[in-house]
Amino acid sequence: MPVLIPEEPELVNDAEREVWARLRDTLGDDDVLIASFRVTDQTKDHEADFVVLMPDVGIVVVEVKGGPVWFDDATFWMRRGGREVRIDPEEQVRLTKYALRDYVRHDPRWGSRTHVAWSQAIVVPHASFPEDFATPRVPRWSLHDRDEQDHLVGRLRQNATFGRQGKEPPTAEEVDLVVEILRGRGSTSPDPVAAAAARESAVRRLTDEQSTLLKVARLLNRIEVRGGAGSGKTVLALAQARELTRGDPAHDRPPQRVALICYSLGLAEYLRREVATWPRRQRPAYVGTWHGLGRLWGAPDGDRQDSDFWENRLPAQMADLAAGLAHNEKFDAIVVDEAQDFAESWWMPLLGALRDEEEGGIFVFSDENQRIFARFGRPPVTLVPLVLDHNLRNTRQIHDAFSPLAPSRMYARGGDGVDVRFVPCSVEDAIVTADDCVDALLDDGWRPQDVCLLTTGHRHPVQVERTDFHDQEGYWRTWWDDDVFYGHVLGCKGLERRAVVLCLNEDGSRDRARERLYVGMSRATDALVVVGDPETVVRVAGPDVARRLGIG
Repeated sequence: MPVLIPEEPELVNDAEREVWARLRDTLGDDDVLIASFRVTDQTKDHEADFVVLMPDVGIVVVEVKGGPVWFDDATFWMRRGGREVRIDPEEQVRLTKYALRDYVRHDPRWGSRTHVAWSQAIVVPHASFPEDFATPRVPRWSLHDRDEQDHLVGRLRQNATFGRQGKEPPTAEEVDLVVEILRGRGSTSPDPVAAAAARESAVRRLTDEQSTLLKVARLLNRIEVRGGAGSGKTVLALAQARELTRGDPAHDRPPQRVALICYSLGLAEYLRREVATWPRRQRPAYVGTWHGLGRLWGAPDGDRQDSDFWENRLPAQMADLAAGLAHNEKFDAIVVDEAQDFAESWWMPLLGALRDEEEGGIFVFSDENQRIFARFGRPPVTLVPLVLDHNLRNTRQIHDAFSPLAPSRMYARGGDGVDVRFVPCSVEDAIVTADDCVDALLDDGWRPQDVCLLTTGHRHPVQVERTDFHDQEGYWRTWWDDDVFYGHVLGCKGLERRAVVLCLNEDGSRDRARERLYVGMSRATDALVVVGDPETVVRVAGPDVARRLGIG
């Protein structure tokens, strides 16, 4: 049997099916039979009923005409739908032959090879023509009628030989190359980035819909928006800061001086980048970290390892500095994202920075289950709670994997994606295994800027290499570089990448290991790979999460 492309073609009529079956059953093992092949050149679309490629013989493009076909001294005719129709099968098959030949010849893979022999044939399996029939354009050896069907392959070999026109027949290697070229150039696999971009567009629409929550609460000046990972808190925090800054004259709400604040450097960089795209009059007066605000007021940097400085001395200094601010340096409203990261003592400087401590706006966005630092604190004022219970960011598969870790039930609305993968390994081998998983994601079609590797224990060697404790902000700016990002779950709250490898390179015995796992898993929007020891997952996350990761 010859090579069949495709193996089961969808043919349009009985005549083509009859000819295809005969060629399938009688061509040689080294021959190739291509059915219903289309090619487009600069003049028109062409379709070959069949292309027969025979090594060391030739290539024949075949046009099939079923039913009654006859010639009236000038023109071919056929009966179609009860009507007599003028046809020109010779021109049809000849132009298709040239289009196919030129397509192959101009492909870079053909290179400098000389032309090989291409010819054309007309097969009329139901009509009969005299043996001495011929026209200047249709020699009898290129026309194969119903009385010659039993010997069709032999006639096509003769057809290919007579139609060489001085060209050499293709070798077996050249036949393989022609087939490769006709299959197309630049074949692709399903593009994960395209699927992610389409899903991202839907997520943006859903997030815009969710922002109506802020419009409903526009008369409230002190609110706390609570929601799990993926619920759109950061997007809403940005929208809140923008609306307050812009003001709303229709509702007698003048523009306000606003501070948009968070704890982590990476999230602060993201907020600044988003705000930079807005019109200048809609940008908050301050966007950045809590301790960055202290530096702006004149507070010292301090030692990052000195907890007493962060928990006690710096908040006291910032409270004093806030009290001494001029009226035009204070804020009408303060918006805090990832507020669960804030210590109790951090709120007093913020309240002191309000122009009106009693009535000034406080808008807090938080997720208690992402409290991964040993700090506990809430603003010492009454806030109206609003709850977000829809996950808009993560695919349903990712949401389902980490949802038992969430503080309350949430509904997955982020669309479908690929299954979450768990790759078992020891704690000691987790880094090496995670590196292999990053390579696999890149091989699958994810771009480097789509991929992130996060550790839960010690930092990845690449993160150590890239991190300069004197320029932490510079390190976090690399999140937006066109490269794989290597980081730690402690610094990535509020950030996301399409594909994440979560490396569990610790035994889960440290405090808040469950929260670290929750944060790390929820950073992936479209593809998540978890690498680590199965027993650690069961111990830290519980059997429900382990089962969803495929751990027995």
